[in-house]
Amino acid sequence: MKTTITSSPEEAAEYIQRGELAVFPTETVYGLGADALNPDAVEAIFRAKGRPSDNPLIVHLADRSDLGTVAATVTSAAEDLLEAFTPGPLTLVLPRAAALSDRVTAGLDTVGVRIPSLPIARAFLRACETPVAAPSANRSGRPSPTTWRAAYEDLVGRVPCILRGGRTDAGIESTVVDVTTDTPAVLRPGAVSMEALRDVVPTIREVDDAPDVPRSPGTKHRHYAPEAEVVIVKDPGEADAAAIHGYIGIDEPAVPAAFANVFVAPSIKAYGRELFYFLRECDALGCRRIFAQEVPEEGLGLALMDRLRRAASR
Repeated sequence: MKTTITSSPEEAAEYIQRGELAVFPTETVYGLGADALNPDAVEAIFRAKGRPSDNPLIVHLADRSDLGTVAATVTSAAEDLLEAFTPGPLTLVLPRAAALSDRVTAGLDTVGVRIPSLPIARAFLRACETPVAAPSANRSGRPSPTTWRAAYEDLVGRVPCILRGGRTDAGIESTVVDVTTDTPAVLRPGAVSMEALRDVVPTIREVDDAPDVPRSPGTKHRHYAPEAEVVIVKDPGEADAAAIHGYIGIDEPAVPAAFANVFVAPSIKAYGRELFYFLRECDALGCRRIFAQEVPEEGLGLALMDRLRRAASR
C-alpha cells in the first residue's frame, strides 16, 4: 500500500469519506482515523495497529453540536466539563448512540468522545463530515507518535494517508473522564490535570485499578513502550551512565556526556511533551536502557508517571 503524505486537511478527509484510514495531528498525539459509522473502516484501524479487539476507540468530533451523532445523552457534569475544557485534550465517556459500531466501543454501552483544539485537526474533522474514530497512530504498544514522521515509521505501507502537521504540543494523550455515573471518574490521567477537573466538578474521583473490561484506551494493555528497557529512578545518581543508555528527567546527571541521549526538562510540562519523542530517539540510537526520573504525582505529574510505569512494564 502506498502511503501519501499531504498537508491538506481536505485531501486527507477524502480518504475517510471513502472508507479508508488517515493519520492526523492533534494537540496531544497523532491519531489514526476512520469513519466511526463505518464498521469496515473501523476494523481496518485494528489491523493496521495490531490493536487488541477489546480496546475501545475514542471518537473525535469537530464541534460540540456533533455530539448527538455518537452519544445518546449528555449529563450535567459532562456539560460543565465540555464548557471548561473543550475543544481540548479531554475525552468524556458517555452513553453511546445506537448507530455507533460495536467495534468502536468494544461492545460497551458507552463511548469516549473528544473535540480536539488543534486548528488543522478541526479543519480535517469538519471536512470528513462524519465522526472519526481514532486511537494513537502507532503500532500497538509502541510510544505514541508526536510527529508525523514517527507515525510514518510505524505505519508506512499500512495506511494510505498521513496528514502532515507539526510537533504536538501536549505530547501526552487526553484525560479520560467517565461521566455516566453519579460520581464522575478519571479512567486515564492525561493532559488535563485532576486539580483542574476538580475546580469544575469537585466530586471527580480517580480509578486506581484497570478494569477487566476497559472503558477507556490505555488502561489494560501494555502501552507506550520503546524497544529499550525503561527504568524509573528517583534521582540521576541511580542511572547507569553508559554509551548505550539514555536519561530523561528534571535533574541533570553528573556526566551527561556519558549517555547516548539526555534530556533535562525545565518543567513537568516539557518532560511530558518530550517523553514519547525521546523514547523513540533512544530506540533510533540503539539504546539498551532508558533511565527516567520520577516526578511528584500531582498536576501533570500524575499522567506522566502513568505513562512511565506503563512504558517500564514488561
